[in-house]
Amino acid sequence: MIKEHSFQDYYHNEVSFSADDHPYSDAPKHVWVVAWYKGSWLLTIHPSRGIEFPGGKVEADENAEDAAIREVFEETGGVVQKLFYIGQYRVKGKSEIVIKNVYFAIIEEMISKKNYLETKGPKLMSELPKDVRTNQRYSFIMKDNVLPLSMEEIHRKYFRENELINM
Repeated sequence: MIKEHSFQDYYHNEVSFSADDHPYSDAPKHVWVVAWYKGSWLLTIHPSRGIEFPGGKVEADENAEDAAIREVFEETGGVVQKLFYIGQYRVKGKSEIVIKNVYFAIIEEMISKKNYLETKGPKLMSELPKDVRTNQRYSFIMKDNVLPLSMEEIHRKYFRENELINM
């Protein structure tokens, strides 16, 4: 039985999130990666959407895990040391259904790049602000319940007393 959370996203689309193992698709076409680097959250700055965790589409020749690792590097220069599946969410949009795997990545190192493709590069933050939902600097991707539900799972599984468990 799927333990599911349902809500609306920033654009009033129906969203379902589950921390179960691939409840909506075994081969999702999108990924979103909550990344951690040496005591800070690693985000990226999208030129039109704003600050967000890295993510994107799974390409034809890769699986979701490979896409997550690639997207983190392309958008931030972060080299993934460990990648953990957190859950999956489904967005029923007006014209399509989008399914994304959510991952937690521990970043081994940051490599400075001249080109971060469709982003302006990395942004490190020791903590996420409490006003993400209303702060215009943040992407719509950060404004629904996927972020707090994912963070709840990450903290439950990988942190003790606000410190990353030694993995």
